[in-house]
Amino acid sequence: MSDSLTDSSALLEVKNVHAGYIKDVDILQGVNFRVERGELVTVIGPNGAGKSTLAKAIFGLLTPHTGSITFNGENIGGLKSNQIVEKGMCYVPQIANVFPSLNVEENLEMGAFVRNVPLKPLKDKIFHMFPRLGDRRNQRAGTLSGGERQMLAMGKALMLEPSLLLLDEPSAALSPILVTQVFEQIKQINQTGTAIVLVEQNARKALEMASRGYVLESGRDAISGPGLQLLNDPKVGELYLGAGKAH
Repeated sequence: MSDSLTDSSALLEVKNVHAGYIKDVDILQGVNFRVERGELVTVIGPNGAGKSTLAKAIFGLLTPHTGSITFNGENIGGLKSNQIVEKGMCYVPQIANVFPSLNVEENLEMGAFVRNVPLKPLKDKIFHMFPRLGDRRNQRAGTLSGGERQMLAMGKALMLEPSLLLLDEPSAALSPILVTQVFEQIKQINQTGTAIVLVEQNARKALEMASRGYVLESGRDAISGPGLQLLNDPKVGELYLGAGKAH
């Protein structure tokens, strides 16, 4: 058991984490990051900054070389992903996040494979949150639109009723209309009390809805603060939002 949260109510805390895919080559170079219970925190930054690497390190897909990751008061550094899931965290990767040959309802059931509880109330809850999935419950996931697949991927993760949901680039390759729909669903999930870490290339939309944001640059948390504050920070606007100042 770690004592890194003895003075904090944070749900997740990342301290001075160095991590990478090759020995002695760190993509993350001392990242510090925290999520309070029920918060929506976004991570933005240029390509190669380490955003997805951070998500993978948090979820146990990558073992940090140094530093600590604490979840719900417990040091989870070095745990495998399935162990982290059992502790109340779920991860939705950018791609390959549904079973294309299974229908919508079967995908949701697979999402709850580690739970020994009645699944119908959980599925009904997801269909209420995502009515479009309810309409397509018997449709194969591989035939869904990009936006519907993202909704299904999030719904599948929510079948475990996690206290923290990690979303890696949920708006990637979606049309502007679908991006708006997916972000509205993310906001709705957060409003139910689920904390969310949103790793996003669409920095403007992500910051608009975030409690707080972190800007990663060269593997470090270069700037952090309330989402709207970062959105209106001239430096953030110039470097990451494609304008001299964000509005």
